[in-house]
Amino acid sequence: MTNKTRIRAALVTAAAVATAATVTAGVSSAGQEAGYSAKPTKKQIAALFDGWNKALQTGDPKKVADRYAKDAVLLPTVSNKVRTDRAGIVDYFEHFLPNKPVGKKVQTIVNVLDSNSAIDTGVYEFALTDPETGAKRVVEARYTYEYEKRNGTWLIVNHHSSAMPEG
Repeated sequence: MTNKTRIRAALVTAAAVATAATVTAGVSSAGQEAGYSAKPTKKQIAALFDGWNKALQTGDPKKVADRYAKDAVLLPTVSNKVRTDRAGIVDYFEHFLPNKPVGKKVQTIVNVLDSNSAIDTGVYEFALTDPETGAKRVVEARYTYEYEKRNGTWLIVNHHSSAMPEG
C-alpha cells in the first residue's frame, strides 16, 4: 500500500466517522407521549399517531403544528403545496380542520431506526364532514411519518400523505 493510498484510506475513514457522528446527532429526536430514552417499541411509535389524531380533534391548527419539528416537511393530502415551516403547517391545518377529520389506521408498518428515530408508514382513512353541507365522506390515503426525538419529545420531521390512486 502506497503512502498516497494510506492517506486516502485515512481520509475516507475520517469522513465516514464524521458522517456517522453527524447522523447520530441529527437523529436524536423527541416526542410528547413517549417519555423513554431506550429504543422505543414499534407499538410506542405507532401510538404517536394517536396523539396527532387527538390534536386534530381539538380543532386548533397550532396544537396540531406543535406535533411537528420546526424544520419539518409536510406533504399534505389535500393540498399541492409543500409545507416546510410552522407557518405553512398551521396554514394547511387551518384549512383542513374545518372538515372535522378523524383518522383511523388501516395498515401500519413501523421501523424503529434507533432510540431517537423511527418511521411509521401505511394506510389510513379519514372521516371528513363538509363544513357547509354536513355531508360525510371517508378518504383512504397512504402515509409516512418520520419521527425524531428532540429534547425528550417525539416530533414529526417528515409527513407525507396522499389519497389512494385507485380509490
